[in-house]
Amino acid sequence: MAELQHFDVTTDPAIVCAAIKADGGVIVDGLLAQSVVDRVNAEVEEEVAAADPDQEMFSPVAKWFMGAKTKQVSGMPGVSPTFATDVMCNPMLLAAADHFLLPSCARYQLNIGQLLQRGPGSENQIFHRDEGVWGDVPKPHPELQLASVIAFVDFTKENGATRVVPGSHRWPSRMGTVEDRLGEQPSEDQIAYAEMEAGSAVIYIGGTIHSGGANTTDIPRRGAHLSYCLGWLRTEENNYLSTPPEVAAKLPRQSQELLGYAMHQRPSGYLGQVRMQEPVELLARGEL
Repeated sequence: MAELQHFDVTTDPAIVCAAIKADGGVIVDGLLAQSVVDRVNAEVEEEVAAADPDQEMFSPVAKWFMGAKTKQVSGMPGVSPTFATDVMCNPMLLAAADHFLLPSCARYQLNIGQLLQRGPGSENQIFHRDEGVWGDVPKPHPELQLASVIAFVDFTKENGATRVVPGSHRWPSRMGTVEDRLGEQPSEDQIAYAEMEAGSAVIYIGGTIHSGGANTTDIPRRGAHLSYCLGWLRTEENNYLSTPPEVAAKLPRQSQELLGYAMHQRPSGYLGQVRMQEPVELLARGEL
């Protein structure tokens, strides 16, 4: 069985990023303080209880991909203030995003922030690469995404710890249909299980093959999928609607900027203006 390198949250981010570049992903132990884990769990509890694994989705394939026994809470920055600040703006995550994404954009943004609770009886998810959602971007291309799965309960192999294939970011990519990507099936000895304590995270780049694991216990496995992408890409989740202006206005400016309420500006042009003004400034003045 393959293994992922573990680093303490106090490790120099440059060392963590070098390991991510080499292996495709790492585990950062203690990314979040226990108090942060507890607050997020409390703030999301009502939404988790109300979530329906059988809810309608935009596509049967999406429903199959998520899993029949998975409760999903989307738009976490709009649900949990603690997630919007202490998780989405975590210094280690942002340092890694700086390293992998800023060389190719003026600023990066939240791609998706969702909580996924894989219930007992959940089966292994299909192996995939997160950057596949931008399959129209021709290769070779710069890093498009920096992603993470953060544990909000202890992750074990038995309860569905994320399965990661170290080194798979260097494998040739199948970027066609889901059926095409089914060909990316690693052998068992190539798979690492992200076993870690609550508050820890597996951090990986968009080309790394991974999947949610099967939950063979009687305890739900709760984790968050949080990723950032280049500021000029369309995001996987529409963060302006999931965290609308009246909610975003109550958050710190850094959170607002990561949610996309800041322009992407280059000397050659700009993206994301509102009435030819900077949206984050309109938020500050109560004009948005």
